Amino acid sequence: MPLKLSEIAERLPDARLIGPDTEIVGITHDSRLVRPDFLFAAVRGTLQNGIQFATDAVEHGAAAVMIAAKYADSPLVPRNVPRLVVPSVRQSLGLASSMVFGYPSRRLNLVGITGTNGKTTTSFLLDAALTEVGVRTGIIGTIEFRSANKRAPSTFTTPEAPDLQSMLAEMADAGVETVSMEVSSHGLDQRRVDSAHFRVGIFTNLSPEHLDYHGTIEQYFYAKAQLFESSRCDFAIVSVDDEWGCRLASQMSVNHVTYGTNPNADYVIENVRVTHDGTWFNLRHDGVAIPMSTRIVGPANAMNAAAAYVAALELGAEPEAARRGIARCESVAGRFQLVEAGQPSMVVVDYAHTPDAISSLIATVRSLLGKGGRVTVVGGARGGRDRLKRPTLGRALASADLAVLTTDNPGDEDPHDIIAQLMLGTLDMPGRHVHIEPDRQEAICFAIGKAGPDDAVVIVGRGHETSIRVGKQLVHLDDREAVAQAAARHFPSSVAVNG
Repeated sequence: MPLKLSEIAERLPDARLIGPDTEIVGITHDSRLVRPDFLFAAVRGTLQNGIQFATDAVEHGAAAVMIAAKYADSPLVPRNVPRLVVPSVRQSLGLASSMVFGYPSRRLNLVGITGTNGKTTTSFLLDAALTEVGVRTGIIGTIEFRSANKRAPSTFTTPEAPDLQSMLAEMADAGVETVSMEVSSHGLDQRRVDSAHFRVGIFTNLSPEHLDYHGTIEQYFYAKAQLFESSRCDFAIVSVDDEWGCRLASQMSVNHVTYGTNPNADYVIENVRVTHDGTWFNLRHDGVAIPMSTRIVGPANAMNAAAAYVAALELGAEPEAARRGIARCESVAGRFQLVEAGQPSMVVVDYAHTPDAISSLIATVRSLLGKGGRVTVVGGARGGRDRLKRPTLGRALASADLAVLTTDNPGDEDPHDIIAQLMLGTLDMPGRHVHIEPDRQEAICFAIGKAGPDDAVVIVGRGHETSIRVGKQLVHLDDREAVAQAAARHFPSSVAVNG
């Protein structure tokens, strides 16, 4: 329903309206997405100031412009257009967006999942558990936006506030009851989730990541911890397998339970067993051992499944049905995804892109191989982020029997410079075996050609993604397709038989 601009001004702290009142039917921070009677939010970004696009927004039909107080008299905004003046557009955008779309999170059970690793898999496992008990579900995250029968690929892990509130409103209108949402540290720090209310918040883990943005791991932790403020979250589920989870659980005022392999957790993960077919474990609570399983391979997925199960219980799911849904969940795209394309070796494509995740993944794959089997890993580091982490990342990659260092979305950086920084972490490793191939498709082809029937190739960093940016060019590249092409080149007779 339309909302008067004056009503928005009344509810936003320290806001004022300059010019005539008008009705607003939508809001966006992107002038290209403006529609008639939209409010255009002139957000100041890292490279550009949204106020520069105010005239474009008005030409596309914007009925008003939200601007920061210091730009209240800017000539860049057409004089005949109402101005909603606020102290900070970024800080006001979440609440304004929620108002415009009718506070949609109040009509849903919104579950926010944050942490360095495991967010995507946990969201899919929770979705499977709830679907099993007949709940209408939705997903917002790294891979996709899914509402009822609608699906669309994601651009950001956590969308900007206008996009997020629009998605939530669409879901609520479609009859969705519960939404599993990945909440990134950027999304929290940039206030994209302001005014979204979470029925449940989940903390998976924390390890150094995005420190180019946050500065220190303390600031990174602080950004994540904002999800669990009592004004934003009703109930929390916290992994206490690292110091950050323990710290969070001890400091929060929100009602919560803990989980993990830590024997002091409320839900203790025990007897984890991993095979080619999945992961099995017991989840002990109040003296009772609950048998759990998931088809997704790896000890980390015992953690993800436990978090999903506990969240499902908190949302009212029947325990046996929740366990059944988690057990039936198929593999998540790009998360320990086995690729069979006629090659003799096991091939795993995974989104792992932190040192901890990569080391754990390599160890898991090695445990699945027979005696004498070798693990080759193909990976790199992304451009424009976490430069100080690259030697540690290189060291994790070199824990495989053979590390093929290559390109991973270099953007404006020289791929050779990124690879050189990865190499720094491997120089003191005795017996290391490193091969450099900047062309990612050729790197995958090299690895597939070297691996025999008892071996495994692990391709990390990009998972479900289907393109990389090199300079200003966006180039199509799907690691799974690259495996098939490599198999066709090296093992054409096997591919023909399998085809």
